[in-house]
Amino acid sequence: MKKVTKEVYLKWYEDMLFWRKFEDKLAAVYIQQKVRGFLHLYNGQEAILAGTLHAINPKTDKLITAYRNHVQPIGMGVDPKRVMAELFGKATGTSQGLGGSMHIFSKEHNFYGGHGIVGGQIPLGAGLAFADKYFKREGVTLCYMGDGAVRQGSLHETFNLAMLWNLPVVFICENNGYAMGTSVARTSKEQEIWKLGLGFDMPCGPVDGMDPVKVAEAIHEAVERARKGGGPTFLEMKTYRYRGHSMSDAQHYRTKEEVEEYKKIDPITVVKDVILKKKYASEADLKEIDKSVKNRVSECEKFAEESPFPEKNVMYDAVYEQEDYPFLPHKL
Repeated sequence: MKKVTKEVYLKWYEDMLFWRKFEDKLAAVYIQQKVRGFLHLYNGQEAILAGTLHAINPKTDKLITAYRNHVQPIGMGVDPKRVMAELFGKATGTSQGLGGSMHIFSKEHNFYGGHGIVGGQIPLGAGLAFADKYFKREGVTLCYMGDGAVRQGSLHETFNLAMLWNLPVVFICENNGYAMGTSVARTSKEQEIWKLGLGFDMPCGPVDGMDPVKVAEAIHEAVERARKGGGPTFLEMKTYRYRGHSMSDAQHYRTKEEVEEYKKIDPITVVKDVILKKKYASEADLKEIDKSVKNRVSECEKFAEESPFPEKNVMYDAVYEQEDYPFLPHKL
């Protein structure tokens, strides 16, 4: 694995802070009804993405995830202005404003969504990996899901085929403890989710999802195994989300004290403490980064605000139409 240097820590701090502030801004504009529909925020889980990006090759490796998907494409290289514009429903968005919060997508940057169906991305992730193997490409697919998605039958079907076909895929459960609002303890007899891999003889294990170093180490090992023909891995990243499942979540299933306790191991704070302890930067240096991040988020909001809404015909142009469809009369 690439060394975790001073530069890496400073990049992690800036990236994770930007992702956090980006999501905070979305929460604010959602309340103002500038963003509509559902909104699922990544606050608290940033170490997983930071560690992942350190361990992969974004030019060849692919990411696919569920609907908590605003910052992953940014990490893969998508312009954050376009991501915010997509959430505003604007023509300059990643899908011309037609996808919205749950469906960010960029084939150019190897980010394959953003999927609203719980667990729907799991077989698709295996499909992307199958394509890489079939066409003899070196890419590895990283397929993310929440702890609620592992209850879907499609996970077991996909795990079986992925092992049978020895696909270059890493399955990652971002276990933030509560799925849509029900704890793992109430939905599963076996609370160690990573053990689901054992039934398929798949390499698997738990990872501290609040520490980007631990994440990077685990992802590196899994990706290298897949790249060398060793097949799939299943990792359970134990993490925590500070906000609700979505903006409409009243969070009656947990206490404020519990949330505050987890904030003591906030990945941004942990990285900041390392930076200061090892004297990679001063408090003044970090304040300059904070200021730069705040300005960048403001620029994203301004871009989204000033962008036009798509023309109505764009919506219809995105609907598949077959002129010679054989089972319907052309003239009624």
